[in-house]
Amino acid sequence: MKTYFFTTLFLIVCSSITAQSEEDQIKTALNKYIEGTSYNYTEMIMEAFYKEANLFLSHKEKPIWIVPAAEYASWFEKKEEGKFNGRVGNILSIDQENDIAMAKAEILSKGKNIRYVDIFLLKKIEGNWKIISKAATRTK
Repeated sequence: MKTYFFTTLFLIVCSSITAQSEEDQIKTALNKYIEGTSYNYTEMIMEAFYKEANLFLSHKEKPIWIVPAAEYASWFEKKEEGKFNGRVGNILSIDQENDIAMAKAEILSKGKNIRYVDIFLLKKIEGNWKIISKAATRTK
């Protein structure tokens, strides 16, 4: 009976550690995006995304604006790498199931009174969590 109890306890602890580890890995991918876009690190932005990912953005002249991840990352090449550009990101939620996850973040643009809400789809690909899609809207 004791063996059964300790085996069950061990499996619960291992499961909990693995789940936390997966969430940490998802946060790492999201934070690459957040830090990369806050400090103009193009390579870091691309590390966060699956190479064929698309972003679905708001545009005043289009009902939906689809931008490939590489094109999006290139927008930050025009700015000084490593210099804070006023974007502050905060992960609001993560929902993970097996090798897929959905996350929500807010991005505030300091000094411009702008707030974006981003919804990310992530997938674990070859052992690494990658953003496979992002949709964003401006709320302010």
